[in-house]
Amino acid sequence: MRVVLGVGGGIAAYKSAELVRALTAGGAQVQVVMTDSAQRFITPLTFAALTGRKVITNLFASASDEDTLSSSIEHIRVAQEHDILVVAPATADLMAQFSHGLAGDFLTTLYLAFTGPVVLAPAMNTNMWLHPATQDNYKVLESRGHSIVAPGDGPLACGMVGPGRMAEPAQIAEAVFSRAAVTRDLEGETILITAGPTREALDPVRFISNRSSGKMGYALAASASARGARVILVSGPVQLPVPDGVQLVPVESAAQMREAVLQHLEPSTIIIKSAAVADYHLENPSRQKLKKTAARLSLELAPTPDILAELGRRKGNRLLIGFAAETTNMVAEARRKMETKNCDMVVGNLVNQEGTGFNSDENEVTLLLRTGETIHLPRASKRAIAGRILDQLQKLRLALYASS
Repeated sequence: MRVVLGVGGGIAAYKSAELVRALTAGGAQVQVVMTDSAQRFITPLTFAALTGRKVITNLFASASDEDTLSSSIEHIRVAQEHDILVVAPATADLMAQFSHGLAGDFLTTLYLAFTGPVVLAPAMNTNMWLHPATQDNYKVLESRGHSIVAPGDGPLACGMVGPGRMAEPAQIAEAVFSRAAVTRDLEGETILITAGPTREALDPVRFISNRSSGKMGYALAASASARGARVILVSGPVQLPVPDGVQLVPVESAAQMREAVLQHLEPSTIIIKSAAVADYHLENPSRQKLKKTAARLSLELAPTPDILAELGRRKGNRLLIGFAAETTNMVAEARRKMETKNCDMVVGNLVNQEGTGFNSDENEVTLLLRTGETIHLPRASKRAIAGRILDQLQKLRLALYASS
């Protein structure tokens, strides 16, 4: 395994030398890239001695340097020749640059050119880690499918005590090897995923919608893409970045979602219907803004198209995964949905639990299979839950192929 280790400028940079030892002990070949500020904490010579390789410190080498690093496209070659990128310490500045796509030095430029898995180990002052800007950047980077080894809690070099200290090198190395071991087991599949809410217009400024943030569907899209699938993401209005390598098809209403799903049905081999589609809509929304008066306003709503049921009738030999967001009788409702809408699996969750479900970063779900099996997935990040759902999907996929 060929690893690029990016070292940011922080006191935790000294731990990166131990990380090199842990990676090389596991059989990895390590190419170190250092930022200018990292060199103020530890010298490139240390990493060169540990790796047996020249350390990359500049985007452009000096005119007297005869090494191939003088090439202005060296970051492209390094990106193409390595399997995984790990950044430790990932400072607040680096996380911000990665999040916003800034490329001012070799490491940030390499990040934009790198298409493989990324592991980040943040390290910074407690207040910097807890600042809303850093937390927003963290969420953006996680939504791209990057593995983030969360910082530990304890005394920091600045004298504060709290979260922000970089994880131990052994823990980071384990995360790197685990991520590199993820097989691209969904290569050759085209997965159609729906995510987010829909909006059903009442007039030009008002609409009916729901509390879905789209985070679960986007986590599934990011995980499926990382595992080699071609992913088509039909999404209602959300405030989330598009995962790397995913084809986004934006829609607004239930009717538009149905049209987009049917348009992209033909190339798909697997369908994951995680969107929270509105159940009712106003058939003839007002062309003008409805004015507030003292009188009561009554609206007659009609059912929206049942996209999942239609997919169940049209699925052919595709796998169809549905979602059941409930507030009570979740297992019974999920099983009813699986049977009436011809799903191969339904993911059920209670959306009225604090900290999980709609608009949260974590989830707790139950998988119901057509075989009658029920699998409970305890509370975890939505990215982790997405991975477990895809693990079960892969088992269904292999069983389907074995029977065909």
